[in-house]
Amino acid sequence: MTVSLFSETIGLKDGYLRSVHHIALNVKNMDASRYFYSQILGLHELTGEEIPTTLKQLVEQGKVTNFATPDGIILDLFWEPELSPPDLDPQQQFTRANHLAFDIDPNLFDQAVEVLKNQNVMIDHGPVTRPTGRGIYFYDPDGFLLEIRCDPI
Repeated sequence: MTVSLFSETIGLKDGYLRSVHHIALNVKNMDASRYFYSQILGLHELTGEEIPTTLKQLVEQGKVTNFATPDGIILDLFWEPELSPPDLDPQQQFTRANHLAFDIDPNLFDQAVEVLKNQNVMIDHGPVTRPTGRGIYFYDPDGFLLEIRCDPI
Protein backbone atom coordinates (compact mmCIF):
# COMPACT_ATOMS: atom_id res chain seq x y z
CA MET A 1 0.00 0.00 0.00
CA THR A 2 1.37 3.41 -0.99
CA VAL A 3 0.91 6.22 1.52
CA SER A 4 0.91 9.80 0.27
CA LEU A 5 1.15 13.07 2.15
CA PHE A 6 -2.08 13.96 0.37
CA SER A 7 -4.02 10.76 1.13
CA GLU A 8 -7.39 11.21 2.77
CA THR A 9 -6.71 8.59 5.42
CA ILE A 10 -3.23 9.62 6.49
CA GLY A 11 -2.00 13.20 6.34
CA LEU A 12 -3.35 16.15 4.41
CA LYS A 13 -6.17 15.96 1.91
CA ASP A 14 -5.69 16.97 -1.70
CA GLY A 15 -5.95 20.73 -1.97
CA TYR A 16 -4.95 21.55 1.62
CA LEU A 17 -1.55 22.82 0.55
CA ARG A 18 -2.34 25.97 -1.42
CA SER A 19 0.96 27.28 -2.79
CA VAL A 20 4.64 27.83 -2.15
CA HIS A 21 4.84 30.34 0.71
CA HIS A 22 8.52 31.23 0.47
CA ILE A 23 11.90 29.97 -0.61
CA ALA A 24 14.95 30.49 1.61
CA LEU A 25 18.50 30.43 0.29
CA ASN A 26 21.77 30.76 2.20
CA VAL A 27 24.17 33.28 0.66
CA LYS A 28 27.81 34.05 1.40
CA ASN A 29 27.97 37.65 0.15
CA MET A 30 24.76 39.52 0.92
CA ASP A 31 25.72 42.60 -1.14
CA ALA A 32 26.49 40.53 -4.25
CA SER A 33 23.30 38.52 -3.81
CA ARG A 34 21.12 41.60 -3.23
CA TYR A 35 22.53 43.16 -6.40
CA PHE A 36 22.04 39.94 -8.38
CA TYR A 37 18.42 39.33 -7.35
CA SER A 38 17.33 43.00 -7.50
CA GLN A 39 19.34 44.53 -10.34
CA ILE A 40 19.98 41.57 -12.64
CA LEU A 41 16.81 39.50 -12.07
CA GLY A 42 14.66 42.53 -11.23
CA LEU A 43 12.96 41.16 -8.12
CA HIS A 44 11.37 43.63 -5.70
CA GLU A 45 13.26 43.92 -2.39
CA LEU A 46 10.90 44.20 0.56
CA THR A 47 11.35 47.28 2.72
CA GLY A 48 9.59 48.90 5.67
CA GLU A 49 6.19 47.43 6.40
CA GLU A 50 6.59 44.88 3.59
CA ILE A 51 9.15 42.95 5.66
CA PRO A 52 7.56 40.07 7.59
CA THR A 53 7.36 40.94 11.29
CA THR A 54 9.19 37.76 12.23
CA LEU A 55 12.23 38.79 10.14
CA LYS A 56 12.43 42.55 10.86
CA GLN A 57 15.20 42.21 13.46
CA LEU A 58 17.31 39.95 11.21
CA VAL A 59 16.82 42.36 8.29
CA GLU A 60 17.88 45.29 10.47
CA GLN A 61 21.01 43.33 11.48
CA GLY A 62 21.83 42.67 7.80
CA LYS A 63 21.43 38.91 8.25
CA VAL A 64 18.36 38.50 6.00
CA THR A 65 17.04 40.17 2.86
CA ASN A 66 13.61 39.47 1.38
CA PHE A 67 12.42 39.70 -2.21
CA ALA A 68 9.03 39.20 -3.82
CA THR A 69 8.71 37.41 -7.13
CA PRO A 70 6.19 38.80 -9.64
CA ASP A 71 3.66 36.16 -8.56
CA GLY A 72 4.09 37.00 -4.87
CA ILE A 73 6.32 34.20 -3.65
CA ILE A 74 8.84 35.47 -1.14
CA LEU A 75 12.52 34.71 -1.58
CA ASP A 76 14.49 35.00 1.67
CA LEU A 77 18.26 35.31 1.53
CA PHE A 78 20.02 34.34 4.76
CA TRP A 79 23.57 35.63 5.20
CA GLU A 80 25.98 32.81 5.99
CA PRO A 81 29.46 34.36 5.64
CA GLU A 82 31.22 31.02 6.16
CA LEU A 83 29.13 29.29 3.49
CA SER A 84 31.08 27.27 1.00
CA PRO A 85 29.94 24.43 -1.21
CA PRO A 86 31.68 21.09 -0.76
CA ASP A 87 33.11 21.49 -4.27
CA LEU A 88 34.39 24.67 -5.91
CA ASP A 89 33.02 23.46 -9.26
CA PRO A 90 29.48 24.93 -9.38
CA GLN A 91 28.38 22.10 -11.68
CA GLN A 92 28.73 19.68 -8.77
CA GLN A 93 25.35 19.59 -7.03
CA PHE A 94 25.81 20.45 -3.36
CA THR A 95 22.24 20.66 -2.14
CA ARG A 96 19.06 18.62 -2.31
CA ALA A 97 17.50 21.41 -4.39
CA ASN A 98 18.30 21.17 -8.09
CA HIS A 99 17.35 24.64 -9.32
CA LEU A 100 14.89 27.49 -9.02
CA ALA A 101 13.07 28.45 -12.23
CA PHE A 102 11.59 31.84 -13.10
CA ASP A 103 8.97 32.10 -15.85
CA ILE A 104 9.15 34.92 -18.41
CA ASP A 105 7.05 36.08 -21.34
CA PRO A 106 8.37 34.32 -24.48
CA ASN A 107 8.78 37.71 -26.19
CA LEU A 108 11.22 38.81 -23.46
CA PHE A 109 13.30 35.62 -23.27
CA ASP A 110 16.08 36.72 -25.65
CA GLN A 111 16.37 40.04 -23.85
CA ALA A 112 16.78 38.21 -20.52
CA VAL A 113 19.56 36.07 -22.02
CA GLU A 114 21.35 39.24 -23.17
CA VAL A 115 21.07 40.77 -19.69
CA LEU A 116 22.66 37.68 -18.15
CA LYS A 117 25.48 37.74 -20.69
CA ASN A 118 26.05 41.50 -20.38
CA GLN A 119 26.25 41.17 -16.59
CA ASN A 120 28.80 38.33 -16.95
CA VAL A 121 26.54 35.91 -15.08
CA MET A 122 28.01 32.41 -15.17
CA ILE A 123 25.89 30.39 -17.61
CA ASP A 124 25.63 26.65 -16.99
CA HIS A 125 23.94 25.81 -20.29
CA GLY A 126 21.48 27.10 -22.81
CA PRO A 127 19.53 28.66 -24.17
CA VAL A 128 17.81 25.37 -24.91
CA THR A 129 14.63 24.79 -26.89
CA ARG A 130 12.28 21.99 -25.93
CA PRO A 131 8.66 21.14 -26.72
CA THR A 132 7.78 22.77 -23.37
CA GLY A 133 9.52 26.04 -24.26
CA ARG A 134 12.93 27.67 -23.99
CA GLY A 135 15.26 27.93 -21.02
CA ILE A 136 18.66 29.11 -19.88
CA TYR A 137 20.44 27.83 -16.78
CA PHE A 138 22.85 30.01 -14.79
CA TYR A 139 24.35 30.49 -11.33
CA ASP A 140 23.71 33.06 -8.65
CA PRO A 141 26.74 34.49 -6.78
CA ASP A 142 26.76 31.49 -4.42
CA GLY A 143 26.68 28.87 -7.14
CA PHE A 144 22.95 28.03 -6.85
CA LEU A 145 21.52 26.94 -10.19
CA LEU A 146 18.70 29.14 -11.54
CA GLU A 147 16.67 28.99 -14.73
CA ILE A 148 14.74 31.53 -16.74
CA ARG A 149 12.21 29.72 -18.91
CA CYS A 150 9.28 30.53 -21.16
CA ASP A 151 6.45 28.67 -22.82
CA PRO A 152 6.69 28.03 -26.55
CA ILE A 153 5.47 30.83 -28.79
